[in-house]
Amino acid sequence: MNGRKETRERIFWRDNSLTLVFGGAFLLVLGGQAVAGRAGFNESLAVDGMQQLTIGEYLMSSDFAVDVTENWQSEFLQFFLYIFGTVWLLQRGSPESKELHKAGPESDQEQRMGDHARADSPRWAGTKDWRQRLYSRSLGTAMAVLFVLSWLAQSIAGTAAYNEQQLRELMPPVSWGGYLTSADFWDRSLQNWQSELLAVAAMAILSVYLRQRGSPESKPVGASHTATGVEG
Repeated sequence: MNGRKETRERIFWRDNSLTLVFGGAFLLVLGGQAVAGRAGFNESLAVDGMQQLTIGEYLMSSDFAVDVTENWQSEFLQFFLYIFGTVWLLQRGSPESKELHKAGPESDQEQRMGDHARADSPRWAGTKDWRQRLYSRSLGTAMAVLFVLSWLAQSIAGTAAYNEQQLRELMPPVSWGGYLTSADFWDRSLQNWQSELLAVAAMAILSVYLRQRGSPESKPVGASHTATGVEG
């Protein structure tokens, strides 16, 4: 019994290692950000002669919330644009692109939908109504929803953080709508968006000519530079 349990545990960790490792790394880095962010925030409070925050107080602060959510929304925007963009947009020679003749949503047969669904296909893929239409766009839709929610959280937390700074400087606070049109909001947003878009463009073109053995994000080491939509 113990042997079978250990085997099941090993299989679980192996089969989910990508999510588990990156999820764990996310929590560790988030903790590091909280420690470093609190130190920096407390330095600014000390300059203003204000009481410093404990780690618990900082975790509940608008300053921490806006720093976290402004990065989340840019990441979800990146994946949303990438998922929908790669339906139609192509890059010759890149494994990040579909094959050049497959631009567009593809046929039901190619996508294993409706009458072409298989026994192991998700149940909604075999339907012919709104469930199929929803499920066939569910990944991009989920990323869009997560982007909107994190953008909303960033804008609310950003308004609170901005107004705290305004009050420390004896300046009048702004409304949520006013913050959305402020330079602070768009500076926070655009500096993250440009880096995400650059990363996608760099990955698409560098994967044409460079390789990483064993990675599905790369073509096989010996694949031609012009091979498109081929993963290692």
